[in-house]
Amino acid sequence: MSPIEIEPGRLFVGGRWREAADGARTEVVDPSRGAVVTTVAEAGAADVDAAVRSAREAFDGGTWSGLSGRERGRILHRVAELIRENADELAQLESLDVGKPISLCHAVDVTNAANDYEHFAALAHSLDGSVRNTPMNALAYTKREPLGVVAAITPFNFPLILAGSKIGPALAAGNTVVHKPADETPLSALYMAGLLQRAGVPDGVVNVVTGTGPVAGEALLRHRGVDKVAFTGSTAIGRHVAATAGEALKPVTMELGGNAANIVFEDADLEKAVGAIIKAFVFNTGQFCMGGPRLLVARSVHSTLLGILAEAVPGVPVGDPRDPGTVVGPMAGEKHLKKVEEYVDLACKEGGRIVCGGERLDLDGGFYYKPTVIADLSNDSRVVQEEIFGPVLTVQPFDSEDEAVALANSTPYGLASGVQTTNLARAHRVADRLQAGIVWVNDWAMLDPAVPFGGVKDSGYGREYGPEALDAYTRVKSVVVSLD
Repeated sequence: MSPIEIEPGRLFVGGRWREAADGARTEVVDPSRGAVVTTVAEAGAADVDAAVRSAREAFDGGTWSGLSGRERGRILHRVAELIRENADELAQLESLDVGKPISLCHAVDVTNAANDYEHFAALAHSLDGSVRNTPMNALAYTKREPLGVVAAITPFNFPLILAGSKIGPALAAGNTVVHKPADETPLSALYMAGLLQRAGVPDGVVNVVTGTGPVAGEALLRHRGVDKVAFTGSTAIGRHVAATAGEALKPVTMELGGNAANIVFEDADLEKAVGAIIKAFVFNTGQFCMGGPRLLVARSVHSTLLGILAEAVPGVPVGDPRDPGTVVGPMAGEKHLKKVEEYVDLACKEGGRIVCGGERLDLDGGFYYKPTVIADLSNDSRVVQEEIFGPVLTVQPFDSEDEAVALANSTPYGLASGVQTTNLARAHRVADRLQAGIVWVNDWAMLDPAVPFGGVKDSGYGREYGPEALDAYTRVKSVVVSLD
């Protein structure tokens, strides 16, 4: 491990490690073995208050917002460098905490986290305003200012990446942050607190409070000292977050649930399409809000594609996340595994046919589930309409482009979607009609910090990544100077 101190899992407030005020602690479980690996502090309302006050003092004191955008950018560039220098430690923590294959942690989580901070470092000194031409005898111009204290509340599935997608733009814009990671997966958040401090982020600018959503998360959400909430999580909790923040008129960015459709037309290159299909539903063990758990296939190739999947999916390597050859690791926790089991049982009751998978994998006491393909479900099936959040794929046929679009748009969600076709005109035409924040053509999960993503409908609002993300962490001030 790096010399950065995160044990015995204390809170990070005001640049210092501290225990929870009441001494409470919570267990962290390795999902590949179902065993407790450590404990971390469990923050209460008093701890959250201390963190918010620390962030407020840092913001009001100008130790961060008072720096030039260029200087903030230099520090954020250093954060990216430190992430790369400590890639092995971060990958190990993320794999241990979430159950991700170690190869995935290196290639995706750590790499993207470094890219996130690097991207927002470059944008930190481009927060310019504009001069407005008016008929007044005055000079009118706008400037963009930070909001203040940002509450960043992140989920269990991509702890490192989704923290960076919020903390990065918040810091680039000059805000201070209180980060509440998921109670199940807090380790990389604590490690990153030390990295940010080492990079030169002043004390109090980033604070980390580990604990439960109903206690620490709720206290942070309701704290009057918080100026903005950035939340990623389920749609159900997102509604509560939006309603609570709305009472205090706090701006919110919400990236919520998803249930994306992946459309395969008859002219698709099936060899390439199969790779995109499998990646779309097994990536991160299906615990991916932008995953593709609904496969819509042109009827003329439906049976052929089902046969290919029946052969290919059981060959996807499932196992110990520490094995470099593993592609699919365990679910992040027992409750997530049970949820997947319940949905597969429901699919059978709703008339579905299990093409492959459909059961747990007994391995080292971990929370493993075999990648599963289900056919013959109707579109109004709960298994089709609801978010399963596991390695489960439903397959439905369609007869026309219009029907494919209607089926794709038929759920309450709208985070991502996919189109597999060799017809360029069709790709653009269908992408225009899909109700989704991001559409991938002839692949899946092509993500980069320069490309914004976010949802429509029940998948939330606001955008993360890209220069658009900075809009959510700044406000515009107009200045009008009389020239009389």
